[in-house]
Amino acid sequence: MTTTTATINKDLTPTREDFAAMLGETMPEDEVFEGSVVKGTVTAIEKDLAVIDVGLKMEGRVPLREFAAAGRASELKVGDTVEVYIERTENALGEAVLSRDKARREESWVRLEQKFNNKEQVEGVIFNKVKGGFTVDLDGAVAFLPGSQVDVRPVRDMGPLMNTPQPFKILKMDRRRGNIVVSRREILEATRAEQRSEIVAKLAEGQVIDGLVKNITDYGAFIDLGGIDGLLHVTDMAWRRVNHPSEIVNVGDTVKVQIVRINPETQRISLGMKQLQADPWAGIEAKYPVGARFKGTVTNIADYGAFVELEPGVEGLIHVSEMSWTKKNIHPGKIVSTSQQVDVQILEVDPAKRRISLGLKQTQDNPWEVFLAAHPKGSVVEGPVRNITEFGLFVGLDGGVDGMVHLSDLDWSRSGDEAIKDYKKGDVVRATVLDVDPTKERISLGIKQALGDPMEKVGTLKKGSQVTCEVVAVQDNGIEVKIVDTDITTFIKRSDLSRDRSEQRPERFNVGDKVDAAVTSFDKNNRRISVSIKALEIAEEKQAVAQYGSSDSGASLGDIFKAAIKKKDEAQQ
Repeated sequence: MTTTTATINKDLTPTREDFAAMLGETMPEDEVFEGSVVKGTVTAIEKDLAVIDVGLKMEGRVPLREFAAAGRASELKVGDTVEVYIERTENALGEAVLSRDKARREESWVRLEQKFNNKEQVEGVIFNKVKGGFTVDLDGAVAFLPGSQVDVRPVRDMGPLMNTPQPFKILKMDRRRGNIVVSRREILEATRAEQRSEIVAKLAEGQVIDGLVKNITDYGAFIDLGGIDGLLHVTDMAWRRVNHPSEIVNVGDTVKVQIVRINPETQRISLGMKQLQADPWAGIEAKYPVGARFKGTVTNIADYGAFVELEPGVEGLIHVSEMSWTKKNIHPGKIVSTSQQVDVQILEVDPAKRRISLGLKQTQDNPWEVFLAAHPKGSVVEGPVRNITEFGLFVGLDGGVDGMVHLSDLDWSRSGDEAIKDYKKGDVVRATVLDVDPTKERISLGIKQALGDPMEKVGTLKKGSQVTCEVVAVQDNGIEVKIVDTDITTFIKRSDLSRDRSEQRPERFNVGDKVDAAVTSFDKNNRRISVSIKALEIAEEKQAVAQYGSSDSGASLGDIFKAAIKKKDEAQQ
């Protein structure tokens, strides 16, 4: 046993300094303690354990797997010098408890922190799958690789990536908690960005290049141009309408495309195939002059019309308003169907907007012109009432067209609002054709005109003429009468009921009574006629005086009237 040179005080009780001195004499300066990393020598290999001497006058055993990289066998042999972590200097068996994993972890943390601070990439091995991602061995330190950070695209088979050394970028480190998060995706994106920049620099708009179809979507296809992808949009695949990209290309096809546009900021590349073909719209106005008729195929139907292909790459639109002369507010799909061959007329051509307006109804006879030819103005037609509105009736006519009877053309004597109450949908009516406008697609009809104008039946009636009237209504202020043998009605005011004021009483008349009256005014153009019993009495009085004498002769006015009445009666007998 080694003798100490420590000084002992007089009462032979050792001090703290004495113990430190004695410990220093018994332990070498390079001696290590628990919790430190030391170098040791492999003295033996026992099955799956390595026996290591770390200079503590005792040995420790470490599993061989701790000396192997993930997914590889250990290559450790006797005599090798290794670094290990001392967990305890002595266990129950009198051996040191050592760990190669913890030693490597301590080394790795120092090295990884340096690279993290310098933003350098590190190398690691994916060796296990855990919830939300994978674990990565960074030469002893275990890091977490989220599933979203494995690749730039979802990876279906992780087999080729497992247990293979590859670069990673450290996203986050927390030594106190022992957490490290890494990304493989950022390394790939950085690499791809460099490659894309190099490739994009070699490309130019207008360049024609071969590419490989990698993926197809509803809106186009992605083409691999040798390390960078370009989008071939469905509208740039062909001049004709393409419903889905799979009609033109398939995954794995090698296609020739033209670079239409390069965005230097996003490095996105737009490609085209139709640009390599002749533009069918060149000289379109000469090929399809306005007014000409062509045959085409319906390619698509929308709420607002139908698209018709005139030739591959050239389509025109038949607006719903140009599809039928008579079928209004109807879906185009009820008039035409997809793939149907139709005759169309060119209505308008706009080369700048690449639009052609077509007409379907223009290739058919205008039913209003046909109607006018068969039913000129003044002719009488019949048809059912299709609709009743606040301004008149719509009557169904030959050829599927409708004519309108305005309120003012319903009745000669009654107001339109009153006369229209006599009609209901489905009633068959006779009407006279008043006007036909094929351009505005309008037909004007008159029901009252078909009945004849009552004014035409009054013949040579004029002011002063005597007429016989039938009382049709008695009112407080007079009577309403109808001129016999006509459909003309008029009103006799109370003051015109008699010359004698005491006889100006409407109640002395009854409905159905016949009375004679004189026409006091007659306006045939404005359809106005006024009659008066009083005026007739005055006129008869004047006539009697003129014929039978005057009161100056000595005869009374009563005598004159009696003589006139007697003569009139004798003449009637």
